[in-house]
Amino acid sequence: MSNTPIHVVGGGLAGSEAAWQIAEAGIPVVLHEMRRVRGTEAHKTDGLAELVCSNSFRSDDATANAVGVIHAEMRLAGSLIMAMADKHQVPAGGALAVDREGFSAAVTRTLAEHPLVTLERGEVEGLPPEEWGTSIVATGPLTAPSLAESIRAATGEDALAFFDAIAPIVHFDSIDMDKAWFQSRYDKVGPGGTGKDYINCPLDKETYERFVAALVEGDRAAFKEWEGTPYFDGCLPIEVMAERGPETLRHGPMKPMGLTNAHDPETKAYAVVQLRQDNALGTLYNMVGFQTKLKYGAQAEIFRMIPGLENAEFARLGGLHRNTYLNSPVLLDETLRLKARPHVRFAGQITGCEGYVESAAVGLMTGRFTAAERRGETLSAPPQTTAMGALLAHITGGHLAHQEEGGKRSFQPMNVNFGLFAPLDPGAIQKPEGQKRFRGKEKSVAKKAALSRRALADFAAWLAGAETRQAAE
Repeated sequence: MSNTPIHVVGGGLAGSEAAWQIAEAGIPVVLHEMRRVRGTEAHKTDGLAELVCSNSFRSDDATANAVGVIHAEMRLAGSLIMAMADKHQVPAGGALAVDREGFSAAVTRTLAEHPLVTLERGEVEGLPPEEWGTSIVATGPLTAPSLAESIRAATGEDALAFFDAIAPIVHFDSIDMDKAWFQSRYDKVGPGGTGKDYINCPLDKETYERFVAALVEGDRAAFKEWEGTPYFDGCLPIEVMAERGPETLRHGPMKPMGLTNAHDPETKAYAVVQLRQDNALGTLYNMVGFQTKLKYGAQAEIFRMIPGLENAEFARLGGLHRNTYLNSPVLLDETLRLKARPHVRFAGQITGCEGYVESAAVGLMTGRFTAAERRGETLSAPPQTTAMGALLAHITGGHLAHQEEGGKRSFQPMNVNFGLFAPLDPGAIQKPEGQKRFRGKEKSVAKKAALSRRALADFAAWLAGAETRQAAE
């Protein structure tokens, strides 16, 4: 095996985790971090794995929460980020929160002291050159302009997005289909469509007026100073459209034309909210035209006013913010290699994941893929029954590429959630002992427990298979 180091560009959560996984596999790493030489608008220190927003890694419940499951998978895989988070935990109920300064200092110290890691301070202004050999780019949502331009030059104008306009995404099985129905506007059959490609939620005049008033009055998140205000008519927040007049929405994303309520054909809806399938599994639907800057609590409360969404469970809530990320399903292969330059892999938020642990998990996978490749092995992706495999599948192609009305649908970043997991086999959801049927929310709880059990078992098997192959080499 060559002693040529693998270069990792970016010392955030993903880059730090990727470097650790490679070094722990016995391969030298050069970790490039520009902070100290050049800062960013959001970072305050030059420490590795600095947490620029919250200090929370969110739920640590590995029995019923997809984030908790990915925590557990990362621990099984020897994650540096999870080890340091556990060591620097602060009280936060069921969440895993950390002392951000102690956490970053520990990650920095651990990598700096590793005999196979070399930390180089300085900006890498373009894609890693071929003479570096195998390299990983993990520069995050604040990628420097020179590197971003290099990526675009190598891959094309549509390679990167710089502002993220995201509509809420709902778990399909939480939508009340006794109130909503499937239909495309005017029953139009587009590319790959059936004429029933949208879920439609009807509002009468009174409900619509209350909904618009709630949008206008809703509590909003502010743009950060360095983000600016990137409003343009193609992706106005739903609450900004509502402010333009009470009829704006029902002549825009909530127009009722071309739709007939399958449950009540004689009654014409005053307005309609449409949801469109968001992933290939059909488990997630996004609210069409509902990008928003409302705070999360306000979003959940207001959007549950919509008939059919009273009990909606959100895979993610909406947002509009600066976020540099790749059109990964087009540009990257199944192990996160850049198709145009296969010696380069990407990791972290720039690939189209969101969240601290998701970013670190993608770094972990990228590091393992790269280390296996250096050893001359082929490491398959974790199965989509696992949290990491489900997240990777979304990044590399789990979304739907085309929409019913023609043209490409943009790839959107995503947090890990159970809607990305492969469906359970029939009978996998266990009823409470002694009960013939589920009561209340028991089925939802049992489903999450079954998904969690399967994920951890399958991830452990994936790790064991990788270790067996490595030992045989």
